Amino acid sequence: MPLNLLKHYNQLLDITAMNEYQRKKSLRGVFDRDITSNPNFKFQTKQINPTPADGQDSMERLFRHLTTVIIDKTTNRREFDMARSVRLHWIKYHLDENKTDNRLVFSIAEPDGTRTYIYDRDEQYVIVLEPMRNKNEYYLLTAYYLEGKDKARNKMMKKYRRKLSNGV
Repeated sequence: MPLNLLKHYNQLLDITAMNEYQRKKSLRGVFDRDITSNPNFKFQTKQINPTPADGQDSMERLFRHLTTVIIDKTTNRREFDMARSVRLHWIKYHLDENKTDNRLVFSIAEPDGTRTYIYDRDEQYVIVLEPMRNKNEYYLLTAYYLEGKDKARNKMMKKYRRKLSNGV
């Protein structure tokens, strides 16, 4: 489990042989190091926060969003997602802007508001941020691996073509 704390981009976390308890403990260690206990959790000098949740711990809710996928939209039931989880440590790498080549950073107007996307074209990985009202901070909404052949990539490129002209 502690070996996952040594993993770097673009290695994958080693959690496949773990039981649910071990897996959550290992992922939580990475999450706490990179997000919860990181006072410099920022993107382009703007602080990043979890989305507030009524009656829920917002960090726990964010952890769930980053390691699970919704499987039933009517009940909002979520289930563990291996593809998201093994890439959990990639979030900090991208937000720190360590990857500079073959990535797209853009904002678009969505029905729910403006969203900022960080899209790693090499690894097919996406991070979604939402600017807070004061525009000096972001909410981290989610991060995920684009699965499927061309459909998911084409959808991301379609979003990129709709990008706002005033940048991020």
